[in-house]
Amino acid sequence: MLNPTDPHKRMPPLQGLYYFYQAAHYGSFKQAAETLHVTAAAISQQIRLLEDWLGTPLFYRQHRKVVLTPEGQILFEHTQKGFQQIQSGVWLINNDPDPQRISLSTLPSFSQHWLVPRMTSFRSEHPDLSVLIESKNELADFEQSPLDLCVRYGEGCYPNLHCQWLMDDLLYPVCHPLYQAQYQIHTIHDLQRADLIGDIWPDVDWERWLALVGAKGGSSSLAYDGVNYVLEGALSVQGVALARHSLAQRYIEEGTLVRIGNIAVKPNFSYYLCAPEGYFKREKVKIFNAWIRQQAALFQQSFPAELDIRQFDDQQSAKTK
Repeated sequence: MLNPTDPHKRMPPLQGLYYFYQAAHYGSFKQAAETLHVTAAAISQQIRLLEDWLGTPLFYRQHRKVVLTPEGQILFEHTQKGFQQIQSGVWLINNDPDPQRISLSTLPSFSQHWLVPRMTSFRSEHPDLSVLIESKNELADFEQSPLDLCVRYGEGCYPNLHCQWLMDDLLYPVCHPLYQAQYQIHTIHDLQRADLIGDIWPDVDWERWLALVGAKGGSSSLAYDGVNYVLEGALSVQGVALARHSLAQRYIEEGTLVRIGNIAVKPNFSYYLCAPEGYFKREKVKIFNAWIRQQAALFQQSFPAELDIRQFDDQQSAKTK
């Protein structure tokens, strides 16, 4: 590591080095200036400062060209290697290793119940792009996996990632029509005689939901680790689940689940698109981003007009997913 206090290891100004490298490459201050979109006088000044710093001339100035001195030739060989290495690094960062395939990481619940049913639309609009969807609860590791983008549900704060808000969601109780008929669960006040299916993840909290809407709940002896299982429990006639609209909507439309009451709560968590900031410049990510935002906008328009939508007042201090 360079020590800036060591006079033998101090570096001259980087701008001067780069101007020198370009002038040496072209053998012309004028050509270097045109390449860098500056004046020839600016090139000359920076190189003069560099020569003063080094204490030696780097060019023989001739009428229509410049020629490297022996010291200039030494410096050019080393700056050429250095700047070519820097250019290679920048290329590796910005280059898309697989421009015809987009790799996406999502939560299993989101991919199964919301994203996958909509992928027919994306494939019909962009048949030239292949899609790989990786479903897992763990946060995406862009350093270890060839991912382009991830969708996460939380507060949108993830280290070293640029996060863009995608859409909000709603929480409301649902159950199978058979369970509803058996226990006569039609309003939120009927929930006191229902079996409430719980989720150990704190973003779906029966106690907070019931307190906000002013209702009482029944037995809560059944809980699962994840909304996928909670939803499956409701589909299996096990009780009433507190479900996200994004996951339950299709089943309500199919008639395999029914919503209880007309009150929904907007959680403090939302869906976010996340990736290193430079990834959003990739053409395929731009295409997918535009498509999924269109789908998210259509989804939010599907919020039932008859719902009384409320929101938790306090910020959840829970872990995000």
